[in-house]
Amino acid sequence: MTALRVHRAGPLATTAAALVLLAGCSTDVPDDSPPERAPTSTPSGSGPADQPTDEPGDDTDDGPAAEEPPPDPVSLAALAQADLAGGGLRLWAVRERTATSTSYDVTFRSTTAGAGTPPLRISGVLDVPAGRGPRGGWPAVVLAHGYIDPAVYVRGQGMTRERGFLAERGFVALHVDYRNHAESGDDPRIETAVRLGYAADVAAAARALAASRDVRVDPDRVALFGRSMGGGVMLKALVAEPGLFAAGVGWASVSSLEGENFDRFQRPDAPVATLRASFRGRHGLPDEDPAFWRGVSPRPAFGDVTEPVLLVHGRYDDTCPPRWARATQRALTAAGVDSTLEWYDDGHAFGPAFVAAMDRTVRFLRARMPA
Repeated sequence: MTALRVHRAGPLATTAAALVLLAGCSTDVPDDSPPERAPTSTPSGSGPADQPTDEPGDDTDDGPAAEEPPPDPVSLAALAQADLAGGGLRLWAVRERTATSTSYDVTFRSTTAGAGTPPLRISGVLDVPAGRGPRGGWPAVVLAHGYIDPAVYVRGQGMTRERGFLAERGFVALHVDYRNHAESGDDPRIETAVRLGYAADVAAAARALAASRDVRVDPDRVALFGRSMGGGVMLKALVAEPGLFAAGVGWASVSSLEGENFDRFQRPDAPVATLRASFRGRHGLPDEDPAFWRGVSPRPAFGDVTEPVLLVHGRYDDTCPPRWARATQRALTAAGVDSTLEWYDDGHAFGPAFVAAMDRTVRFLRARMPA
C-alpha cells in the first residue's frame, strides 16, 4: 500500500567487504525464470519394447546446473552475501542527562575491512529514554547521517535534533559515526570500494543494540532512519539485510541510482582524469561502466526489500532534487514495497517543517513497531 501526501508547514527556509559513493549531500535507487526440470526417464519395463528409454547418443542428462558467477566484490550483491556482524556495544562517558533521556558516547564492532583484518571499531552517540521502558525493551532507531567531510566531522554530528526528538518520545536512538569518521576505525579501501561500508556499519549497529546487556532494546523493533546521504545508506542496508530492520525512513535522500549521485556531487568538482585515477582502474565512470554503477545502486534490487519505507522530502530541496524522491518511491512501489512519500514546503535542511516532519516520522515508527 502506498501513499502520497502534501503538507504545508511554512515559507521556504540539508564486506564481501564492499564498502555509498556520495560526496555532496550535507546538513548539519534475479533471474525470475523457473528452475530447469530434471530430466525424467521411463522406469525399466514400463515403455514399449521397441522404444528404448534413452536413445543412443541422446544426452538427456545435462549435468549439474552451472553455478552463478560470484558478484563483483564491490557491489550490493556482494554486501548481501557478507557476514555483516555487529556487537560489543559499550557505553562510555555521559554526554548529557535530562529529565527525559541520557546521552552517551558509545562504540561497537562492525564488519571487517578485508580478509584477515579484525573488526572495525565504530564510534557513535546513544540516547536512552529515562525510566525502565516497556517490558520487552525499548523500540530503537539507528541514525545514518548525511555527508560531512570526514576531515572535519565530529562524533554525533549531523542528526542531533532527530536523536533528541526520538529519545524524548520513547525511542533509543543510536547515531552512527561511519568508518573513517570521528573515533571510528579507518578502512583504507573506503574510496575504491565506493563507501558501501557505511551500510555495513548501520547493520552492525542494529545487531549491537539487539545484543546489548546495558540497554534494553526490543530486537524486533529496530528501525533505520537516514537523511541526505544517509537516506541512500538506509536503502542499501534494507537491500543487503532484508528483515534486519523493522522499517526504514529517508529524509531528503540522495538518488537510489549511484550514477546520478556521482554526476551531481563528484563529477563537477574534479577533472575526469582525477576521478578515474581515484578508482585505481577498478571500474569506469558511470557512462563507461553502467553495469558496475547499477550494481552499487539500491534501486535495481528494491525487490529484496521487506520493510515498509517512509520517504520525506522538501519541495524546495536544491541539494537532492525532488524528482529523485519521486523516482525512488515509484520504483519501491513497482517492486511491491510498502512505501510512502511525504512532501513538505521546506528545503534540504528541514527548518520550518522539522517538527511536523518528525511528528509524522514518529507516527510511522510507532505504527510499524507497535509495543
